[in-house]
Amino acid sequence: MNETVQQQIVISGVGGQGVLFVTRLMAEAAIRKGVPVLTSETHGMAQRGGTVISHLKVGAYSSPLIRTGQADVLLAMKEEGAAQHGHYLHSGGWAIVNGADGADGWRRLDADHLAHRIGNPRAVNLVMLGGALAAGASLPLFCTAEDIRAVLAERLAAKPALLEKSYKALDAGLQAVSS
Repeated sequence: MNETVQQQIVISGVGGQGVLFVTRLMAEAAIRKGVPVLTSETHGMAQRGGTVISHLKVGAYSSPLIRTGQADVLLAMKEEGAAQHGHYLHSGGWAIVNGADGADGWRRLDADHLAHRIGNPRAVNLVMLGGALAAGASLPLFCTAEDIRAVLAERLAAKPALLEKSYKALDAGLQAVSS
C-alpha cells in the first residue's frame, strides 16, 4: 500500500459529460493501488446540462470536500468550468481545460474536436482524462494510463466494442498532450 500518495483533484463539467464516470474510474484506480480515496459530487441541475463538480481526494484525508486554494489538479470538461472552479487550485496546482486556446496559462486540450475526430463525440471525458494523465509533468496524477485501462477492462468486460472505443478516446488525449 502506498500511503504517501496525497492528491486533491477537482473535476468540473456539465450534466451528461461523464464527470462522475471519470471520478469513479480514478477512484477505482486508487482502490486497485491500495490507496485510500474519498469522493463527493454536486449535481446542480445535471440532467438539464447544469454544473457537475466532483471532488476526489487520494490519500489519508478525513473529509471528501476540497477547500478553496487546496486542489492539486483541476480537470475542466468545459471552458466555463475553469472560470467557475479555478479558485480550488493552490498556487502550485495545474489545470487541463477542454478548449482550443486561452490566455490563462492553463493547459488546453480541444477534447471536443478530438472526440469527433475519432468518431466518438460522447467520449470527451475520456479524452480529457487521457490528456490529464499526460499533462502533469511537475505534479503527475497518482494513477497511470495503464491503471485506468485496467479499470476500464474490468468495468467494460462484457462490452468489448465499448471498451475499444474507450481505449481509443483515452489514447487520443494521451497522444495529443504528449506530442
